[in-house]
Amino acid sequence: MPRVAILDDYAGAALEVADWSPVQARADITVFDRHLSQAQAAEALRPFDVVCTLRERMAFPRALIEGLPNLGLITIVGHSLPNLDLAAATECGVAVAHSDFASPRFRSVRDATPELAWGLMIATVRNLAEEHRRMREGGWQASTGRTLWGTTLGLLGLGRTGKRMAGYAKAFGMQVIAWSQNLTEEAASAAGARRVEKAALFEEADVVSIHLVLSERTRGLVGEPELARMKPHAYLINTSRGPIVDEAALIAALEAGRIAGAGLDVYDLEPLPADHRLRALPNVTLSPHLGYVTHEMLGAFYSDTVEAVVAWLDGEPVRIANPGALPRH
Repeated sequence: MPRVAILDDYAGAALEVADWSPVQARADITVFDRHLSQAQAAEALRPFDVVCTLRERMAFPRALIEGLPNLGLITIVGHSLPNLDLAAATECGVAVAHSDFASPRFRSVRDATPELAWGLMIATVRNLAEEHRRMREGGWQASTGRTLWGTTLGLLGLGRTGKRMAGYAKAFGMQVIAWSQNLTEEAASAAGARRVEKAALFEEADVVSIHLVLSERTRGLVGEPELARMKPHAYLINTSRGPIVDEAALIAALEAGRIAGAGLDVYDLEPLPADHRLRALPNVTLSPHLGYVTHEMLGAFYSDTVEAVVAWLDGEPVRIANPGALPRH
């Protein structure tokens, strides 16, 4: 029977949230509930015909793809996977099947990330993580938080998620300003925000929340100069991608108390190493890339994955990102 690997299923949810029976009837499925290093993946995945990934949790560089002789299909979430070498997959005859965000199954779950972002913001400005820790340890309150009403939210990016954040902000009585490379005053106004220049956003905002796609234009977009413009009582929230922020500059600002704090769901390296400096900072609220991780969203992701695997087993692959890939079998 073909062998199928489900990677990085940290919460053990993959087989629960979607119906895998059409695959289980025709293939042997193995679930990996921990992250594999590149060396571990090269060894552990050698027998598999199909590998199912979840967002960018696992990188597939050329060396890894070329070292998996049985591999015929990789499934990905979204239309592309930045840390997958698509050219190498094509040359090796490995089809890459993407998911379909236009599918009706995704329409009711697209608020997962903005909801998490807003919750992380509240937790950050109210020091909830530290107070929770103190309560668990038998203590009581030792900090004062901030009120959002009447403050200014600065949105880096005003796409689908940013627009939802703007709506939440209005309900909380916040003023909203926004900036991105292509944002117009008209588009910002239509979303309930005021367009400002990038420098002004960092100077005026009491909370800066990032909602941009990681690209060469946005990598390192928030660095020491931007952080230096922020108010001493301001907070930075990032639920987009870690490398948009210069991590070293952020740590320096947090350690020096140049900004009040940060709420982070994404990091340069994931999973975040156990000894990482961010884990030790009391003015940082951390979550392990939970933005899209809900029962409903994972159900949509894995339902697409099942559909793609079954189609490949039938010899009629769907949603192939590299149609030039030659079949191995």
